[in-house]
This record gives sequence, C-alpha cells and structure tokens, in this order.
Amino acid sequence: MVRTRNGLPKHCSWAPDRHGKRRVRFRKGGVSRYLTGIPWSEDFMRCYAAALEGTEPQPSKIGGSRTLPGSVNALCVSYYGSPNFRGLKASTAAVRRNIIESEIRSKHGDKPVARLERKHINDIIGAKNETPQAANNLLMVLKLLLNYAVEIGMIRSNPALGVKGYARRGEGFHAWGEADVAQFEAFYPIGTKERLALALLLYTGQRVSDVARMGQQHVKGEHIAVRQEKTDTPLMLKMHPKLVSILAAVPRNNLTFLVTERGAAYAARTLSNWFGKRCRAAGLARCTAHGLRKLALIRRANAGATTEMLKAHGGHKTSKEVEHYIRGANQVSLDEQGLDLQLRAEREQDFVQPETRLDKQSEKG
Repeated sequence: MVRTRNGLPKHCSWAPDRHGKRRVRFRKGGVSRYLTGIPWSEDFMRCYAAALEGTEPQPSKIGGSRTLPGSVNALCVSYYGSPNFRGLKASTAAVRRNIIESEIRSKHGDKPVARLERKHINDIIGAKNETPQAANNLLMVLKLLLNYAVEIGMIRSNPALGVKGYARRGEGFHAWGEADVAQFEAFYPIGTKERLALALLLYTGQRVSDVARMGQQHVKGEHIAVRQEKTDTPLMLKMHPKLVSILAAVPRNNLTFLVTERGAAYAARTLSNWFGKRCRAAGLARCTAHGLRKLALIRRANAGATTEMLKAHGGHKTSKEVEHYIRGANQVSLDEQGLDLQLRAEREQDFVQPETRLDKQSEKG
C-alpha cells in the first residue's frame, strides 16, 4: 500500500462531519469513523491503527502531541498500537521495543520516514559493524517496521529490503564440553538447585525460558511435555534416565521445578542470570544456560542422530538450524574412520617409517 492521492493513509478520505467541518474519515470492512488529530501525527496514527484493528484507541501519552507528523517517532507510535505489534508474545514484544527505542527512535526519531533511502539503512546498520549480531537484529526490526510504514502509506517502498546483514562470526554462545559438565557436577552434587538446573537444561535440550516453566504437571509418564515459549511449538520429550532419577527427589509442592529463594517461579532472564553466576562460581566463566542446549544437540549428533531427530528434540523448524551439529559430528567421525583406514593399511603392509641415518665418518678421519 502507498499514500493515496489525497495525502492520507489507505482507507482514509476527507469528509465533512455533521457540523460541516472537514475531517478525515476511515472506512474499511464495515468500520466507519472519524479520526482525530492532524494526519500523520501520533494521535492520528494511533487512531488509524485502532481503526484498522476495529478497536477503540487508547489514551495518548503525555507529550505525544509533540511527535512530528510523518516522522520515525510517529511511525513507531503507530506500530506499537497496531495488530502487528500487539499480537506478539510479551517476550518478543519487549525485545523488539527495546531495539526500536534504543536504536531507532532515540537516534532517528525526528527524521521523516518518506525520505528514507537504502543508503540511510546501510549507514544505520554499518554503524554497528563491530557487533554483527546486533546489527542483524536491528536490520530485521527495520524491515518489519518499514513494511508496516508501507502498509499504512507513510512510504512507497521499503528501503531496508535487499540490504544484506553481516556474516555470522564464530559459533555464538560457548558450547559446553564434557569436561565442563564434569567440573560443574563435581562442584554441585545431586540435591542442589544448581545440579537440578543443569539436568533440566542438558537432558531436555530446551531454552532457559522453557525450563523456567517446567514443573511436575508437565511430566507424562516417561515424557515431559513442553510448549516452547519462543515458537509456541508443542513437544513431547522422552526423559533421560538421569533426569528421571534427579526429578524423583524434587519436592512436589511447587508449580515449577526451579524456584527462587522465596519459593516463586523464575522469570527466564532471572534464571539465566542466576545460572550464569553459579557457573562462574564453579570456575566456568564462559558457560551459560544456552550453551547446554548446544551440548545436548552435539551429544545426539555425535551419537548418529539424523537431522530430523535433532529437529524433533530441539523444536527447530528448519534443517538449516541444526545442520552444523551434523557437520561437526560427521567431521569427527570421518576423521576417525580415515585414521582407522590408515592404521589398517600400515599394519597390513608392515609399514615402518624409515630412520634417518647419519653418514658415518671415515675411520681414517
């Protein structure tokens, strides 16, 4: 959608009200109403977003009328009131709002949306080249935000489309090694909350946001039921015998396995921070909760699990998300097979590395 010839968003037109005053009227799908505020201002765009959704607008924030019509600020305010944003999960919405406020509104809020070009998007992303993942996250949000700007007619096309992000550097979160697990288990014996957290994270292979909500009510015989908070994917995971043994000793007087000192369930971020501190206390400064999810998948890949098996365990949607675990396992396996072949050939041929012989000096010398 683009800005219509009358200079208004789609579905809007100029019309006189019953007093003969010229106002903006919204008509779509049986919804017909006058919109308040100056076109493209914060008040106006909030009313427009509410009309698109068929709901009444919420009261404007103090100082909202100072938002420049057609600006990035006006776009962001309208986006917050739209179904595109209000339909997000709370955790996703919080992350997205943080990026919008800290990287977009605070730095570019007064700039006109209609004048944004691809070169501007490249400059915005390029300013974060030292943190490629953050730059890519910002680019993703810009694409979504400017798609919405196209929908409501603030800009004709999305200048962020076609802008390339940065190639991934490294492997992201540090994946635990077997020695890390052994060190953690030696530091925190069975019966401690730390050991319980490790078992839940490692043997379910789930994100910390899902582990924080796990409780006895999710145990179904030999399985534990999970509905992933991030993707809303339902999973039924068969429990590792070690996890079954550890959970058998957990009291059943709480809704979640892991609780705070006050007996309350953990928020995902709080649990992640707490576990990180316990790792550092055990001398594992690089280890995190998410790194255990990686190890869970690495263990299965090394055991010969297929791509589909890994997707079923981790709740991944695409093969691309898990294929690097398979590649890593294949590299180790193929290298070992190659060495076995070499050793077998050496034994069969009774191969002996030639010794380096020094020329003997002449006795006459």
